[in-house]
Amino acid sequence: FAKKFTVCALAGVLGFALSACDDSSSAGGDETETSALSCSAEMSSSSRHCEDCKDEAISSSGKSNDPAEVTDDSSDSKGNPSSAGTSTKSSASEEPDSSDSEGVEGSSASVPSGSSDASVYDADKNTLKDLRDGQVYKTTTIDIPSKNYSEVWMAENLNYETENSWCGGIGTTEGDCETYGRLYTWAAAMDSVGEWSTSGKGCGYGKTCSVASEGSATLVRGVCPKGWHLPSQSEWEALIVAVDGSITEYTSSNTAGSKLKSVTGWYDDGNGEDTFGFSALPAGYRDINGDYDYEGNYAYFWSSTEYLSYYAYYMRLYYGIGYASLYNYYKNYGLSVRCVKDSE
Repeated sequence: FAKKFTVCALAGVLGFALSACDDSSSAGGDETETSALSCSAEMSSSSRHCEDCKDEAISSSGKSNDPAEVTDDSSDSKGNPSSAGTSTKSSASEEPDSSDSEGVEGSSASVPSGSSDASVYDADKNTLKDLRDGQVYKTTTIDIPSKNYSEVWMAENLNYETENSWCGGIGTTEGDCETYGRLYTWAAAMDSVGEWSTSGKGCGYGKTCSVASEGSATLVRGVCPKGWHLPSQSEWEALIVAVDGSITEYTSSNTAGSKLKSVTGWYDDGNGEDTFGFSALPAGYRDINGDYDYEGNYAYFWSSTEYLSYYAYYMRLYYGIGYASLYNYYKNYGLSVRCVKDSE
């Protein structure tokens, strides 16, 4: 069966219109696939803009061998990535019992009572405990010596509640946080923690963010737990190159998509191999009108890299194809977040 999607979003910004349209079909008989969040038109002050991201220098990070690392308020690690290290596999130690499982309600403007701006990573159990709300996430160490790559990634979508975040959608309504985590605007993904203020870094829609330009080596924690950060465009590229195995620099012609997608949950025959335990699920996105689209068909993950003041880069997986792609789109759409562990 073939499934056809058509999406058209219209947003008025500072007196002019920005629009994005797509006409995508499954791979059944048609090898040409167009992004649901990408148009090829050049940008002008009165036209739309979404384009494939440009190739950047690929960076990777070394990793600690500590089994259960507690990252607290006094250990903010936002240094630049260093050369790749080895896999984080060692024995576990006890997690602190001072965390509170109470969730955040409504806003991230303050740390919820009884919680801590800290996290516990257990390399033996492959878990990350976010002490802000007590949630525990699966993690995966993607260690590929032949590519000089070793990084620890969350193996589930972030589900930390902030302003301008919503549960992953089902159909056209807000739905399943437990399965899909939350969908964040780019401002929420970038700004919601650190200062514990809704003003954050000023990286919102229509604002140029100094720490998020193309080629920036600055790590941005954003909404991620302490000791983890929102991956940059170049970090997504490095992941794609590493898991593909046959390419030396990012290209949209890759096999990374099938290796990153989960073995269940994707529409039709679109399930992946989940070769490295990344377990990407198709949460879809939330548009500017509050509608939820493409659950079961697409996965979209924000990067910390901006393109002009209205767009930011993201990594996209699609049920009908086996590759992973990088594009840019409107900052005020709600997309998923995966965090990557800081270098030690």
